[in-house]
Amino acid sequence: MSVTRRRFTAALAALPLFSADSKGWALRDQILARIKAPVFPKKDFVITKYGNSVTQAVEACAKAGGGRVVVPAGEWLTGAVHLKSNVNLYLAKGATLKFDTDPKKYLPLVLTRWEGLECMNYSPLIYARGQKNIAVTGEGTLDGQADNQHWWMWKGSRGNASGPNQNKARLALAEMAERDVPAKDRVFGEGSNLRPNFIQPFECQNVLIEGVTIVGSPMWEIHPLHCRNVIVRGVKINSHGPNNDGCDPESCTDVLIENCQFDTGDDCIAIKSGRNRDGRRINVPSENIIVRNCDMKDGHGGVTIGSEISGGCRNVFIEDCRMDSPHLDRVLRLKTNSVRGGFIEDIYLRNVTVGQVAGGAIDIDLTYEEGDKGKFPPVIRSIHVEKLTVKKMRSVLYLRGYASAPIKDLTVKDSVFEVATKPDTLEHVEGLKLTNVQVNGKALQ
Repeated sequence: MSVTRRRFTAALAALPLFSADSKGWALRDQILARIKAPVFPKKDFVITKYGNSVTQAVEACAKAGGGRVVVPAGEWLTGAVHLKSNVNLYLAKGATLKFDTDPKKYLPLVLTRWEGLECMNYSPLIYARGQKNIAVTGEGTLDGQADNQHWWMWKGSRGNASGPNQNKARLALAEMAERDVPAKDRVFGEGSNLRPNFIQPFECQNVLIEGVTIVGSPMWEIHPLHCRNVIVRGVKINSHGPNNDGCDPESCTDVLIENCQFDTGDDCIAIKSGRNRDGRRINVPSENIIVRNCDMKDGHGGVTIGSEISGGCRNVFIEDCRMDSPHLDRVLRLKTNSVRGGFIEDIYLRNVTVGQVAGGAIDIDLTYEEGDKGKFPPVIRSIHVEKLTVKKMRSVLYLRGYASAPIKDLTVKDSVFEVATKPDTLEHVEGLKLTNVQVNGKALQ
């Protein structure tokens, strides 16, 4: 473990613990009180004064003690952008920052997590490691320029299963992680076809991403990793490529996601904490996460926890959100298995209004992918849903636990599910409580 990682893990451990009687929505208020947006010096560094180079403007801004790096109205091309402490990358109204589709523009390799596994890979399009007080803000657009000819075809689908794709490298990375090969020796990048994430602050504190529109992402779009005190606010995401998750906080604590719009090719929000042996090795959970007043359209799940959840997840609060699309699969989705392991506990959802979803409204699935083929039984418990209204869905509950690891203590109350076309699936569930719940016009108790 690196010195930076040890210091960061120690900082997480020093955070205050909460007694059992302070759980619930009162805990949300304590979390909110701690989350603060970073403040920057009132100095502007306009990229046109630095040869239109975002990188040179960031360096000058950081050297001067911080401020705003301004991308003015117009279209601008860049490669990888590495943020520094006290730097706010600001996109003015009418500005579009386009990211070069040449993979060489994202070299040299950096330490990252790819699908929950550490490795050396292409730099994310916007990256920062070990920085404090950083931001990406403004009314402009970030365009990754990914499409079926750039980045997306590396997934190995969309008619490209036999062309250059990630499949071989993905298996090699998983095998290295199982053998505990040091992350610095898991070298990928050129020829491996592992797509970079769009925005990834890594081991950072005091992060703000606000106001921008994001399109054309190679893979996951906003991916805070091992961060503390993160705000994602007023962001509009419209990107339908493979694995185009909207916002994926991973092994983070004290995170606020609010007033955002998600229209994605995968989960709108997916909370994660590492995959399999690698996730257990690092063993940092995602915790104290608030999602409020967001709109979800297309996606695999409105709010998902997993599947890379081996470090665990606790204290997630979801409220006052709206979801509606025949291409949105689920409202609340929890997914793991006995290979992933981990725990998911103390999850709270209230005041969520849904037009339609294609699958189950509440989906908790321990048979996901490998299913019960591992040695690490997951723990799923203390899930609380209230005032959830869904007009149309396949089923209300899709719950699949194990006999050896049942889903425990799911509470649903004061909720209305107007049209459910299929019966519920309930396998190995303990402590299910339904109070004042209506399904297809009938009251359930």
